[in-house]
Amino acid sequence: MIVVTGGAGFIGSNIVAALEARGHTGIVVCDRLPGDERWQNVASRTLAATVPPERLFDFLRANAASIDAIIHMGAISSTTETDVGLLLENNYLLSVALWDWCTDNGARFLYASSAATYGDGAEGFDDDSSPGALAKLRPLNAYGWSKHMFDRRVVRLLAEGAGRPRQWAGFKFFNVYGPNEYHKGSQRSVVHQAWGTAVAAKPVVLFRSHRAGVADGDQARDFVYVDDAVDVVLWFLDHPEVSGLFNLGSGKARSFKDLAHAVFAASGRKANIEFIDTPAAIRERYQYFTEAPMRRLRDAGYTRPFTSLEDGVRRYVQDFLATNHPYR
Repeated sequence: MIVVTGGAGFIGSNIVAALEARGHTGIVVCDRLPGDERWQNVASRTLAATVPPERLFDFLRANAASIDAIIHMGAISSTTETDVGLLLENNYLLSVALWDWCTDNGARFLYASSAATYGDGAEGFDDDSSPGALAKLRPLNAYGWSKHMFDRRVVRLLAEGAGRPRQWAGFKFFNVYGPNEYHKGSQRSVVHQAWGTAVAAKPVVLFRSHRAGVADGDQARDFVYVDDAVDVVLWFLDHPEVSGLFNLGSGKARSFKDLAHAVFAASGRKANIEFIDTPAAIRERYQYFTEAPMRRLRDAGYTRPFTSLEDGVRRYVQDFLATNHPYR
């Protein structure tokens, strides 16, 4: 069995779909299904079991001999969540408990970290997992901090020679976009939000630049198509000898203006972009550039190319968003 926590969420449900496409029959989804459309993310899947989070460890104990890996994508992923206790419980303490369970039961543990651990990027975006390098990072929000705490705990345990899962890997996801993110509200990718505006024949609104030398709309992010993110995770399943903490982006920063043009092109519409001031409340902490150095992942043996922004947006728009059933 492979257990996917957050398996009905955005990245998790795409992992589940990819596992099924490979012929896996022991896929277990652990997730809550609240009153939104998240259930449609897994409605087409054939699952061995679905488990609510509060019953997860009962399920693990009952099936310990059959579980090969836990792919831990479950988390509160809102960067605006202010309930720190809730974030600690869901993003840190649960991860600690799952790490310990995998260590004790010889299972593999692949988990979602986040590029939010890098904060404003003042220390760069190098996925150096040494204790000293991680100690320098200053996440800007409690979500990033909760992820960073777990990364640091893992590295500390390894340095102390403590037990570890049979294989472990943490993925510092950058700006992932693609199908099955529709339930995420304001946390949806800019691609999805821009598409909704474009098809409504309205201008896509971007922030003006408030930094000398950066033109309006030239603020840049590392946008990575979800299929690429999933492919990396499955590559680790195929290579149980590889462990570590890795960036997971495209390795190429692109501007928000590039993204808007890609959305309009994929939608067959003329570009229509307007600019507004960056809100004063976030202006001082606004990131003007993120880009994932991918050397460590490449050195580990992953060689497949990443999808360009234009190709990823086109696939997302034309194969999903513009169809009658946008779910994977």
